[in-house]
Amino acid sequence: MKNFIAGLVLAIGFTGVAQAEGDATAGQQKTAVCAGCHGVDGNSLVPTFPKLAAQGEKYLVKQMNDIKSGARPVPEMTGLLDNLTDQDMLDIAAYFATQKTSTSQAKADLVEKGQSLYRAGNLATGAAACTACHGPSGKGNGPAAFPALSGQYSVYVAAQLKKFRSGERTNDGDSRMMRDVAAKLSDAEIEAVASYVSGLH
Repeated sequence: MKNFIAGLVLAIGFTGVAQAEGDATAGQQKTAVCAGCHGVDGNSLVPTFPKLAAQGEKYLVKQMNDIKSGARPVPEMTGLLDNLTDQDMLDIAAYFATQKTSTSQAKADLVEKGQSLYRAGNLATGAAACTACHGPSGKGNGPAAFPALSGQYSVYVAAQLKKFRSGERTNDGDSRMMRDVAAKLSDAEIEAVASYVSGLH
Protein backbone atom coordinates (compact mmCIF):
# COMPACT_ATOMS: atom_id res chain seq x y z
CA MET A 1 0.00 0.00 0.00
CA LYS A 2 2.92 2.31 0.78
CA ASN A 3 4.26 1.84 -2.75
CA PHE A 4 0.81 2.51 -4.20
CA ILE A 5 0.43 5.81 -2.31
CA ALA A 6 4.01 6.86 -3.10
CA GLY A 7 3.44 6.14 -6.78
CA LEU A 8 0.16 8.04 -6.79
CA VAL A 9 1.76 11.08 -5.15
CA LEU A 10 4.69 10.90 -7.58
CA ALA A 11 2.40 10.63 -10.60
CA ILE A 12 0.27 13.55 -9.45
CA GLY A 13 3.45 15.54 -8.82
CA PHE A 14 4.33 15.24 -12.49
CA THR A 15 1.03 16.73 -13.61
CA GLY A 16 2.44 20.22 -13.28
CA VAL A 17 5.28 19.50 -15.70
CA ALA A 18 4.72 21.06 -19.10
CA GLN A 19 4.39 18.64 -22.01
CA ALA A 20 4.65 19.35 -25.71
CA GLU A 21 1.32 19.32 -27.47
CA GLY A 22 0.09 17.07 -30.21
CA ASP A 23 -1.95 18.07 -33.25
CA ALA A 24 -4.96 15.79 -33.72
CA THR A 25 -5.45 16.80 -37.36
CA ALA A 26 -1.84 15.99 -38.18
CA GLY A 27 -2.12 12.82 -36.12
CA GLN A 28 -4.96 11.47 -38.21
CA GLN A 29 -2.67 11.45 -41.23
CA LYS A 30 -0.06 9.49 -39.29
CA THR A 31 -2.25 6.65 -38.03
CA ALA A 32 -2.22 4.45 -41.14
CA VAL A 33 0.23 2.09 -39.45
CA CYS A 34 -2.07 1.87 -36.40
CA ALA A 35 -5.36 1.31 -38.22
CA GLY A 36 -4.75 -2.30 -39.20
CA CYS A 37 -4.91 -3.48 -35.58
CA HIS A 38 -6.49 -0.61 -33.66
CA GLY A 39 -9.04 0.62 -36.20
CA VAL A 40 -9.13 3.87 -38.15
CA ASP A 41 -10.74 5.68 -35.22
CA GLY A 42 -8.93 3.72 -32.49
CA ASN A 43 -11.71 1.17 -32.02
CA SER A 44 -10.11 -2.20 -32.68
CA LEU A 45 -12.36 -4.92 -34.05
CA VAL A 46 -10.17 -7.64 -32.50
CA PRO A 47 -10.52 -8.11 -28.72
CA THR A 48 -6.83 -8.92 -28.22
CA PHE A 49 -5.86 -5.48 -29.57
CA PRO A 50 -6.69 -2.53 -27.28
CA LYS A 51 -9.06 0.26 -28.16
CA LEU A 52 -7.12 3.53 -28.29
CA ALA A 53 -10.09 5.84 -28.85
CA ALA A 54 -10.71 8.31 -26.00
CA GLN A 55 -7.54 7.20 -24.26
CA GLY A 56 -5.50 9.88 -22.48
CA GLU A 57 -2.78 11.50 -24.58
CA LYS A 58 -0.13 11.27 -21.89
CA TYR A 59 -0.82 7.57 -21.37
CA LEU A 60 -0.70 6.82 -25.10
CA VAL A 61 2.59 8.68 -25.54
CA LYS A 62 4.11 6.81 -22.59
CA GLN A 63 3.04 3.44 -23.99
CA MET A 64 4.37 4.24 -27.45
CA ASN A 65 7.70 5.35 -25.99
CA ASP A 66 7.87 2.25 -23.78
CA ILE A 67 7.09 -0.06 -26.71
CA LYS A 68 9.59 1.73 -28.94
CA SER A 69 12.36 1.51 -26.31
CA GLY A 70 11.57 -2.09 -25.39
CA ALA A 71 10.49 -1.23 -21.84
CA ARG A 72 7.13 -2.76 -22.74
CA PRO A 73 7.65 -5.71 -25.09
CA VAL A 74 4.78 -6.09 -27.57
CA PRO A 75 5.91 -8.52 -30.31
CA GLU A 76 3.05 -7.49 -32.64
CA MET A 77 4.41 -3.92 -32.66
CA THR A 78 8.07 -4.72 -33.24
CA GLY A 79 9.55 -2.05 -35.49
CA LEU A 80 6.25 -0.25 -36.14
CA LEU A 81 7.20 2.79 -34.08
CA ASP A 82 10.88 2.95 -34.99
CA ASN A 83 10.49 5.69 -37.61
CA LEU A 84 8.13 7.87 -35.58
CA THR A 85 9.47 11.08 -34.06
CA ASP A 86 8.42 12.37 -30.65
CA GLN A 87 6.11 14.84 -32.42
CA ASP A 88 4.58 12.06 -34.52
CA MET A 89 3.68 10.17 -31.35
CA LEU A 90 2.24 13.30 -29.73
CA ASP A 91 0.10 13.92 -32.83
CA ILE A 92 -1.12 10.31 -33.00
CA ALA A 93 -2.00 10.37 -29.31
CA ALA A 94 -3.87 13.65 -29.73
CA TYR A 95 -5.90 12.17 -32.58
CA PHE A 96 -6.93 9.00 -30.75
CA ALA A 97 -7.73 10.98 -27.60
CA THR A 98 -10.36 12.96 -29.54
CA GLN A 99 -12.17 9.84 -30.80
CA LYS A 100 -15.17 8.23 -29.14
CA THR A 101 -14.69 4.73 -27.82
CA SER A 102 -17.12 2.02 -28.85
CA THR A 103 -18.97 0.22 -26.09
CA SER A 104 -18.61 -3.36 -24.97
CA GLN A 105 -20.80 -5.41 -22.68
CA ALA A 106 -20.07 -7.05 -19.34
CA LYS A 107 -21.17 -10.60 -18.60
CA ALA A 108 -24.30 -10.34 -16.45
CA ASP A 109 -23.18 -13.05 -14.02
CA LEU A 110 -19.89 -11.23 -13.32
CA VAL A 111 -21.21 -7.69 -12.83
CA GLU A 112 -21.72 -7.85 -9.06
CA LYS A 113 -18.29 -9.33 -8.33
CA GLY A 114 -16.55 -7.12 -10.87
CA GLN A 115 -18.22 -3.98 -9.57
CA SER A 116 -17.25 -4.81 -6.00
CA LEU A 117 -13.60 -5.30 -6.96
CA TYR A 118 -13.52 -2.19 -9.13
CA ARG A 119 -15.12 0.07 -6.52
CA ALA A 120 -13.87 -1.40 -3.25
CA GLY A 121 -10.97 -3.74 -4.03
CA ASN A 122 -10.51 -6.82 -1.86
CA LEU A 123 -9.95 -5.98 1.79
CA ALA A 124 -8.98 -9.56 2.65
CA THR A 125 -6.07 -9.67 0.19
CA GLY A 126 -5.23 -5.97 0.21
CA ALA A 127 -6.03 -5.44 -3.48
CA ALA A 128 -6.70 -1.73 -4.03
CA ALA A 129 -9.88 -0.47 -5.70
CA CYS A 130 -9.46 0.28 -9.40
CA THR A 131 -11.56 3.42 -9.08
CA ALA A 132 -8.76 5.12 -7.10
CA CYS A 133 -6.69 5.58 -10.26
CA HIS A 134 -9.04 4.83 -13.14
CA GLY A 135 -12.01 6.85 -11.87
CA PRO A 136 -15.57 5.89 -10.91
CA SER A 137 -16.68 5.75 -14.55
CA GLY A 138 -13.45 4.24 -15.88
CA LYS A 139 -12.35 7.40 -17.71
CA GLY A 140 -8.86 7.26 -16.21
CA ASN A 141 -6.74 10.18 -15.08
CA GLY A 142 -5.21 11.97 -18.04
CA PRO A 143 -2.73 14.22 -16.22
CA ALA A 144 -1.40 11.29 -14.16
CA ALA A 145 -1.27 9.04 -17.26
CA PHE A 146 -3.60 6.46 -15.73
CA PRO A 147 -5.48 4.81 -18.60
CA ALA A 148 -9.18 4.87 -19.32
CA LEU A 149 -10.73 1.40 -18.97
CA SER A 150 -14.32 2.16 -19.88
CA GLY A 151 -15.45 -0.01 -22.79
CA GLN A 152 -12.06 -1.69 -23.20
CA TYR A 153 -12.16 -5.33 -24.31
CA SER A 154 -12.27 -7.70 -21.33
CA VAL A 155 -9.93 -10.13 -23.12
CA TYR A 156 -7.30 -7.40 -23.42
CA VAL A 157 -7.73 -6.12 -19.84
CA ALA A 158 -7.49 -9.63 -18.40
CA ALA A 159 -4.35 -10.36 -20.44
CA GLN A 160 -2.66 -7.19 -19.19
CA LEU A 161 -3.56 -7.89 -15.55
CA LYS A 162 -2.07 -11.37 -15.87
CA LYS A 163 1.08 -9.93 -17.45
CA PHE A 164 1.45 -7.47 -14.57
CA ARG A 165 0.83 -10.30 -12.10
CA SER A 166 3.48 -12.55 -13.63
CA GLY A 167 5.99 -9.73 -14.05
CA GLU A 168 5.96 -10.05 -17.83
CA ARG A 169 4.78 -6.44 -17.99
CA THR A 170 6.73 -4.02 -15.79
CA ASN A 171 6.20 -0.56 -17.27
CA ASP A 172 4.11 0.62 -14.32
CA GLY A 173 7.28 2.25 -12.98
CA ASP A 174 9.23 1.92 -9.75
CA SER A 175 6.03 2.21 -7.74
CA ARG A 176 4.94 -1.22 -9.08
CA MET A 177 1.32 -0.10 -8.65
CA MET A 178 -0.21 -2.44 -11.19
CA ARG A 179 2.07 -5.36 -10.38
CA ASP A 180 1.23 -5.06 -6.69
CA VAL A 181 -2.51 -4.91 -7.33
CA ALA A 182 -2.54 -7.70 -9.91
CA ALA A 183 -0.47 -9.96 -7.64
CA LYS A 184 -3.40 -9.97 -5.21
CA LEU A 185 -6.03 -10.95 -7.78
CA SER A 186 -7.09 -14.49 -8.60
CA ASP A 187 -7.92 -15.59 -12.14
CA ALA A 188 -11.62 -15.42 -11.26
CA GLU A 189 -11.26 -11.88 -9.91
CA ILE A 190 -9.34 -10.80 -13.01
CA GLU A 191 -12.08 -12.20 -15.24
CA ALA A 192 -14.78 -10.44 -13.21
CA VAL A 193 -13.16 -7.00 -13.07
CA ALA A 194 -12.09 -7.16 -16.72
CA SER A 195 -15.65 -7.99 -17.71
CA TYR A 196 -17.01 -5.18 -15.53
CA VAL A 197 -14.81 -2.46 -17.04
CA SER A 198 -15.70 -3.57 -20.55
CA GLY A 199 -19.32 -2.70 -19.79
CA LEU A 200 -18.53 0.44 -17.80
CA HIS A 201 -19.79 3.38 -19.86
